[in-house]
Amino acid sequence: MRALYFYLMRDAPDRVRTAVPDHAEYWGTLGVHAYLGGPFAGRSGGLITFEVASIDEAERLVADDPFVQEDLVERRWVKEC
Repeated sequence: MRALYFYLMRDAPDRVRTAVPDHAEYWGTLGVHAYLGGPFAGRSGGLITFEVASIDEAERLVADDPFVQEDLVERRWVKEC
């Protein structure tokens, strides 16, 4: 199934900038099939799509995102698409 991860960042630009390399490395090294995505202009959030076996797997991957782990995401949605 294809999953969509849409997220909006907290207003903490310095903390976000510090976490960007870990976030990019995390998604880049996961090896999820058909990964597409990136940040919105101004780094206010981002959108990532990828293929996984289930929505539960997608939720687990998102929960381990460094942005989520560092409490930098104000709102997030994980949906099947």
